[in-house]
Amino acid sequence: MSRRTSFPRDRMRIVLAEGVHERAGEIFEREGFRVEMLAHAPGPDELASLLETAHVLGIRSKTQVEAQHVASASRLLGVGCFCIGTNQVALDEAAQRGIPVFNAPFSNTRSVAELTIAEIVALHRRLFARSSALHAGHWDKSASGSHEVRGRVLGIVGYGHIGSQVSVLAEALGMRVVYFDVEPKLALGNAQRLGTLGELLGMSDVVTLHVPATPLTRNMIAREQLAGMKPGSFLVNNARGSVVDVPALADAVRSGHLAGAAVDVFPHEPASKDERFSSELCGLENVILTPHIGGSTAEAQANIAEDVVSKLIHFINRGSTTGAVNVPRVELPEQAVAGEQPESARPHRILHFHRNEPGVLSKLHTLIAELGVNITGEYLQTNARLGYVVLDVSPTDAEELLARIRAMPETIRTRVLW
Repeated sequence: MSRRTSFPRDRMRIVLAEGVHERAGEIFEREGFRVEMLAHAPGPDELASLLETAHVLGIRSKTQVEAQHVASASRLLGVGCFCIGTNQVALDEAAQRGIPVFNAPFSNTRSVAELTIAEIVALHRRLFARSSALHAGHWDKSASGSHEVRGRVLGIVGYGHIGSQVSVLAEALGMRVVYFDVEPKLALGNAQRLGTLGELLGMSDVVTLHVPATPLTRNMIAREQLAGMKPGSFLVNNARGSVVDVPALADAVRSGHLAGAAVDVFPHEPASKDERFSSELCGLENVILTPHIGGSTAEAQANIAEDVVSKLIHFINRGSTTGAVNVPRVELPEQAVAGEQPESARPHRILHFHRNEPGVLSKLHTLIAELGVNITGEYLQTNARLGYVVLDVSPTDAEELLARIRAMPETIRTRVLW
């Protein structure tokens, strides 16, 4: 009978990069893990070196975890994206190696929505241009080009968690809200759903984007769409840098077709504050540029830290994949511990990622039966390519059981919790 316990937490190396909120490190350390905090986004070579010994990697939006990084990260159990997006990670490669990737899709919703509303007001009042002029010593008290937002039409592209929050806040300011989404979404308040993107662009005084980075949304606002926007309107992009053709947007502002824009995300962003930023939008009047700070409030970052760390710890400690974006989601209870029984009598939990092929579960049951092991709990979820089964079993020779499971040709990755 094996008397081993699960891999000791104080030997697990947690690497948190890009200035992830200190709350994340505090929670991991409180749970007994070893934590290394990095203020910067590691480049390809540094990342490869870190992943040689890391069990968990935490990043934000700049670190690019490519397929080759995942392939060589033999100890990596999971990745936490302390942000909304996960396109910076090779998700398929991670899934095929049994490495779940977690994110925080809702924790910074309010922060991004508030920034969007602030920018809408600032653009209509030309606050950025007026402030810049005054800093330069020019007193321009003219009301020319300045408007209230009350009564104006706000077009929201992407009516998810952030878009719908913007909708509620905008209506509170007296704006009329219309929105477009490729999926049916229930309107909040008096918001009106439109059938096409073109219809929204043509009638909106300001358009704000809240869509993910996908092949479908890449350059979804290009020259043709910008030309279709209402003359004198504004564009706000706090979503992803890939969704707007930036040179085309700069031309639309220079020509006067658009009265201004606010952009928080860019196709190419500096990896650190020491790298110089440049864009075709720099220097344009009534264009507000911010360095990807939509979710950068103390409240949002603390919430994100707690959310992602909680998901990672639940996976490490009990095997739960709830909240993972690339593997089947299985919610698991705490492992049962049989009262005052000795350590050797503790039940085992088998975590098994496998290729989703017919007969896998039958094979697994057969080899467990051959060892005379009693299954006390079973949990299974699959997708088109991958299966994740979790078995709670009575105490047994875990080393022999683990060896047999790993020998199955369909096995991707197996871990046993004692």
